[in-house]
Amino acid sequence: MAVRKLKIAAAGLGRMGKRHAMHFLNRTPRAELVAAFTPDETEFQWARLNLEPHGVKLFSDYDAMLEQTEGLQAVVIGTVTTVHAEEALKAMAKNLHVLCEKPLSTSVEITRKVVEAAQAKPHLKVMCGFSRRFDASYRDAYEKMDAGVIGRPTIIRSQTCDKHDPSGFFVDYAAFSGGCFVDMSVHDIDLALWFFGEDRLVKSVSAAGVVAVAPGLKQHQDYDNAVGIVEFHNGKVAYFFCSRMMAHGQEDTTEVIGTEGKLVVNGNPQANLVNTYTTTGINREIPPHYYGRFEHAFVSEANEFTAACLDGTKLPLKITGALRAVQIGSYLQEAVRTGKKLNFDETERRVEKATL
Repeated sequence: MAVRKLKIAAAGLGRMGKRHAMHFLNRTPRAELVAAFTPDETEFQWARLNLEPHGVKLFSDYDAMLEQTEGLQAVVIGTVTTVHAEEALKAMAKNLHVLCEKPLSTSVEITRKVVEAAQAKPHLKVMCGFSRRFDASYRDAYEKMDAGVIGRPTIIRSQTCDKHDPSGFFVDYAAFSGGCFVDMSVHDIDLALWFFGEDRLVKSVSAAGVVAVAPGLKQHQDYDNAVGIVEFHNGKVAYFFCSRMMAHGQEDTTEVIGTEGKLVVNGNPQANLVNTYTTTGINREIPPHYYGRFEHAFVSEANEFTAACLDGTKLPLKITGALRAVQIGSYLQEAVRTGKKLNFDETERRVEKATL
């Protein structure tokens, strides 16, 4: 008896798009990668070598891929952020399931349109790829918190810190990324919503940023280091740090501090369990990039998305969370660019505090 497989197409074959394509091709047994799209000639040549020999049909036009791929059931979107929403909406219009890289859009209003389109078609599985939700360590931490191990969670301190890349990639990327909080801290914001609850309403937002190693970011009003504080109603606070200048490698760390203890995820980052002891001291290597830390989470994401599509089971995270993460990220971007603290009432409506 033939095993039913999810026929999926990959949109975008950049750094993350390639990884998604290879995960569905080689590491998701219940999925079949049947098509791939990229408008980039270099990426297209990569696909000729790595995907086409496995029967994957290649396209340089996204619409053509959706129209001409027989039996297509789902799309994984790993293109540039500026077209995430457009491509997700087109896929849903064709009644295709969607797994989209974060964020759905850098615009709150456009993100809302994607969420509303997904809600209008509840038979479709539409998911924003917040990969940390699929990481074994974060899941273990959440289960411990949910079981009351640390009492009432009150403070989250979470960071996304990339290894410094002197090539200028992140300067060019900043032109359409939405800014460091929307692009980087969106993962940490999602974690705060996961651990505190998606219905948690914002009370105040403040932020500060600096340009330390990439002066080109100034033209985009972006920063290579930034700190943001989000105060929620009902007594919870999230502290976010994002950085593009780590000299040693990727350092993504989270602390959840409760009334009876705390949980720490990746407090001492390392690539493996090897420590080197020499006359210079004790040293350990850490992953050089985000994928080095979360590779297995991305694979779990692909497999769980596939299972939800085939079996009609519930997705592990709500699409509405993607909207909340972009909303809070946009508040932080405004705060860091204006230098002003933003305040909100108990319905999360903006209020201006009186000053003397």
